[in-house]
Amino acid sequence: MSPHYYAACDLGAESCRVILGILENDHLNIEEVYRFPNGPTLISDTLRSDIPRIFNELKIGLQKIAALGHQIESISTDSWGVDYVLTRNHEPLALPYHYRDARTDGAVEKISAKVSADLIYSETGIQFVNVNTLYQLLDDLNHRPHLLGLSEQFLGIGDYVNHLLSGVSRAEESYASTTQLFNPAKRKWSTQLIEKLHLPTEIFPQLVPSGTKLGPLLPTIANEIGLGGTQVVASCSHDTAAAVAAVPADGEDWAYNSSGTWSLLGIETTEPILTAKSREYNFTNEMGYGGTVRFLKNIVGLWLMQECRREWAGEGEEYSYDQLMSLAEEAKPLKCLIYPNALRFWKTGNIPLKIVEYCRETNQDTPKTHGEVIRCVLDSLALAYCQTLQEITDVTGRKTERLHIVGGGSRNRLLNQLTANTTQLTVVAGPVEATAIGNILVQAIALGHLDSLADLRRVVSNSFPVTYAQPTDELAWQNAYERFRQLTLKS
Repeated sequence: MSPHYYAACDLGAESCRVILGILENDHLNIEEVYRFPNGPTLISDTLRSDIPRIFNELKIGLQKIAALGHQIESISTDSWGVDYVLTRNHEPLALPYHYRDARTDGAVEKISAKVSADLIYSETGIQFVNVNTLYQLLDDLNHRPHLLGLSEQFLGIGDYVNHLLSGVSRAEESYASTTQLFNPAKRKWSTQLIEKLHLPTEIFPQLVPSGTKLGPLLPTIANEIGLGGTQVVASCSHDTAAAVAAVPADGEDWAYNSSGTWSLLGIETTEPILTAKSREYNFTNEMGYGGTVRFLKNIVGLWLMQECRREWAGEGEEYSYDQLMSLAEEAKPLKCLIYPNALRFWKTGNIPLKIVEYCRETNQDTPKTHGEVIRCVLDSLALAYCQTLQEITDVTGRKTERLHIVGGGSRNRLLNQLTANTTQLTVVAGPVEATAIGNILVQAIALGHLDSLADLRRVVSNSFPVTYAQPTDELAWQNAYERFRQLTLKS
């Protein structure tokens, strides 16, 4: 088999990358060709995503791939979910808001006057979170009706970049399903909910399944970046869907954690789970590749550690992530705990201080050193993972035998071991670049170079090593879990 070449534009909350993928003889090699930092931009007291800057940076990366001289057969973009660009005549009307902006604070509670939570969940099966597209669009309706009135379409971030590359505007299902305006059972927009909320129905774009060929690169873009004969594919526009596609697993006795800024922990199913108990536990049903459903919960993840590192750097103490791990390993375990999904931890602003204040308010010993703060974060995340897996079993009756951790967080050996200890499961860590791998290999299926999701996962297993963590210290973690449960009841 001659090699096939692909490009993945992977837009993350902390950084964005352009990655070359080479598939040959059921083996995938990837190379990070270009990376640049990302994060919200503060404009007039609002947090925005600078899409023109991001797109320019992506073109630099694609030019670097073109300079390598390979015939790139396709390109696709994945990104974080829920955010979007409002367009008219295919042009953006404003810089998109970033989901961490304060405009949707308290939105879940406010919507109850318009429509019941039962209807929203039965129609969408999505976790109630203030940052969802639903609440952002309602804020537009209430505070920017002129802008929404001018809009002809909204597109998710990954889908919008695919549009800039191809000229084709489509909403890929995995991304659309994050909006809380998509019906996963019918696999179409929830017209009932859209009309009940008085949102303009005409702005909702045509839906396409994961792995849809959109068309060739626009000639102007192809000439600018130096790539000809390249297709643009809507692989999995939502980064978590791409990462879960690349989990090197088979059978049904496994769960996954796509671990990075967020921890997306769940199982793969064939149908959405829209029961009262699923809603009570606040689980979400998002689309995955091949019509699968990602039944999962969003947990504030390594964002907490990233924000601690950023805060301390601003105070003049620069740490690498390896240094932070060493400090955490030296710190006393289980000294204090937080509930990571407490609302205060979703927003920017001195996370170390918020952690200390939370521990004080819950009558715990407060962390005194940077190492103790990070250890508190990691212990608490591991316990949150354990709680979520127990809830999944309670909802589905399905027992998990192993947990696959993929994404950047899979490199965190200490957190992997703590997770094995709390869950008493074997933890399988890797691959690190699951999002880009899933993006690339879904492109391969779209172009006929692979046949199925099972083939995709076989290639991942052939190509990328994993590491294992086995559980220990069961009694100590059982006691800690009871302390953690009390925190969740109070938060």
